[in-house]
Amino acid sequence: MKDYGTRTQRIITHVILLIFLVASIFPFYWMIVMSTNTTSDIYRIPPKVIFGNQLWINISHVLQNIDFLTDFGNTLLIAVSVTVLVLFFCSIAGFTFAKFEFPGKKVLFVILLGTMIIPSAGSLVASFVIMADLGWIGTFLPLIIPSMVTAFGIFWMRQYSLSAIQSDLIDAGRIDGCSHLRLYWNVALPTLRPALGFLGVITFINAWNDYLWPLIVLNDPKTYTLQLALAQLNGVYSTDYSMVMAGTLMSTIPLIIIFFFGARQFIANISAGALKF
Repeated sequence: MKDYGTRTQRIITHVILLIFLVASIFPFYWMIVMSTNTTSDIYRIPPKVIFGNQLWINISHVLQNIDFLTDFGNTLLIAVSVTVLVLFFCSIAGFTFAKFEFPGKKVLFVILLGTMIIPSAGSLVASFVIMADLGWIGTFLPLIIPSMVTAFGIFWMRQYSLSAIQSDLIDAGRIDGCSHLRLYWNVALPTLRPALGFLGVITFINAWNDYLWPLIVLNDPKTYTLQLALAQLNGVYSTDYSMVMAGTLMSTIPLIIIFFFGARQFIANISAGALKF
């Protein structure tokens, strides 16, 4: 009876997980269906729910209406720059908060946590005024410089460093004469790879999908990101949804690749750490 109850619970658990899996995958499936059919097929009742043969036609319409390659390059440059800077600054700040003592450490960390409860929309006007005073409007700098350090990134790296980095390693490094940067590079970074993988994926996706802030600070179509360019595919009186979904599919593929690569690194490093200990 005990084995039967355990088997039943296992079946129920797998059924629930399967339902959530289908619910998570269905939006991506529907996006592909819409991008491979025509808009009239989408409006049919019942709608067409199988793949069509219009994908390349829809992609050609996207390329005709927007400068996709330029917008893709702009978005990639911004997302990669933000991700690299966030990983460096947040990891070194989180490591410092976790393993070093300095005056005002607790006060600074409380202030840092306090900034996390401030909605980003509340600082848009002030941020725009600062960027305008610096003469950065219309360039990529407002999209990169203010985003190179995040409160969540520092908090995440600090919490991970507290449990993952042994104090004995820090003490051994100090005895060997390592500087703070040397301890960060040789001791902290190899241990923080799983946390860096997670933070990198989240940061890249957020930078890639950002729409509101680029809409405010970019005023030249040559500097538009993909999100701004795809928004131009929506017509005033009518919208070719199959074309819009084809463009959305093209912009989503890099995110899927980054997610699977980052998730693989994240899981692999956790497994390696578990086997090591």
